[in-house]
Amino acid sequence: MGYGIVLRTLGIILLGEAALMVPSWLMALYYKENDANAFAVAILASLFIGVCSFLIKPKKQIVGYREGVMIVSFGWILASAFGAIPFFLSGTFNSFIDAFFETASGFTTTGASVMTNIEIQPHGILFWRSFTHWLGGMGILVFTLAILPALGISTIQIFKAESPGPNPERLVPRVAQTAKILYSIYFVISLIEIILLRLAGMSFFDSFTHTFATMGTGGFSTKNASVAGFNSALIEWIIIVFMFLAGANFSLYYGVIKGKIKTLFKDTEFRFYCGIIFGSIVLIAISIRELYGFDWVKIIRDSTFQTLTIITTTGFATVDYDKWPEFTKMIMFLLMFVGGCSGSTGGSIKCIRILLMFKFVKREFHKLLHPKSVMPIRIGNSTVPWEIMRNVVGLVLLYAIIFVSVSLVLLTQGMDIMSSTSATIACLGNVGPGFAMVGPAMNYAALTDLSKVLLSFCMILGRLEVYTVLVLFVPVFWRD
Repeated sequence: MGYGIVLRTLGIILLGEAALMVPSWLMALYYKENDANAFAVAILASLFIGVCSFLIKPKKQIVGYREGVMIVSFGWILASAFGAIPFFLSGTFNSFIDAFFETASGFTTTGASVMTNIEIQPHGILFWRSFTHWLGGMGILVFTLAILPALGISTIQIFKAESPGPNPERLVPRVAQTAKILYSIYFVISLIEIILLRLAGMSFFDSFTHTFATMGTGGFSTKNASVAGFNSALIEWIIIVFMFLAGANFSLYYGVIKGKIKTLFKDTEFRFYCGIIFGSIVLIAISIRELYGFDWVKIIRDSTFQTLTIITTTGFATVDYDKWPEFTKMIMFLLMFVGGCSGSTGGSIKCIRILLMFKFVKREFHKLLHPKSVMPIRIGNSTVPWEIMRNVVGLVLLYAIIFVSVSLVLLTQGMDIMSSTSATIACLGNVGPGFAMVGPAMNYAALTDLSKVLLSFCMILGRLEVYTVLVLFVPVFWRD
């Protein structure tokens, strides 16, 4: 196994992280706050370890499947560990476990927080906290793909291991070029949101941090009350639009740019995504109408915002939806399992897999009635290969097993059943806030250290879509 190429690539990731911490360090220097030294130490530590790893001369430059899995899995863990240094050294958290939880939550775009008072934190820390969302949204490692080919390192296996969705799609033949295209689209849409939020009344600082959190579908805000702290319907609608965009497949936007606008509406998964959103908004709006005194303007805004923030796994909040009717909470709980489209920055199972599972069940019912019939599963005009279908069924089953197992462990840590189950799916699906003890008006600070470590693992597991991490625990993986 090519351990040398793995260590060298991890070094490149740490060097990249050191460079990406510089804007937060400059922010700390500009505001003359007490977090500048913490960022300086974190940058130097990342540089030192990164350079040491980079200087390793690998015997081979080819990244195979196993090397790709190791790079992706350990890359996210290392990025979270070194990214936690500023939080810990600045005194934001007295526990490194809390600092790691917050950083893992940032990079995995989960948005689950253990920060009890956000508004007293220094600007550099808040900027880094939200910036981790933006970096993790499209994937630190997808960003790295644009660099590795220049060093002669093959990147397709890393792309396959990191990309969300059952069948990673290259927009152009070269993986590095695909990464550049995705990040260009990501950057342009982010820039548009920053401008719109600034025009809507946000400060430049808040415009940047909330754009990072929106486009990365993370949900870290600079306000204790999240987006509700701005008390602006216009800001909420802008964020609604961009949450919707972030939850869709970014490759569709490339098609639109190339003039293929019809492909957006012909895409089966995108239509399914829109259908779930519309149906959920309608059901939630009807359910909460009496609570709002039939104020339909606010009903539509709040139901739309909360539907989008849950299904795209962004995790912002404008209301304490934990006080909504049980029927409404069940809809939102189920949306946590759905997530955005494949190829989006959203988390959870993804719309395409949910759609494929429905088609799979439909086919099985058909086979019961007509055993000799041949009924392939199709998405649009394409037949889904059994290999992909098997992968989807396996992942959904693993999701269910992990969800039940972690929820049971959390129950032993003093959590009630609603808190434990919602915390598990909120972290495994990279959603952020759950219900009860971890609801939108609460956070994860009161949880035990064991719970935080376990949920941090769930965040990384969910972000890398389960298989990539769990395969490391299979003994045969490590045999040459």
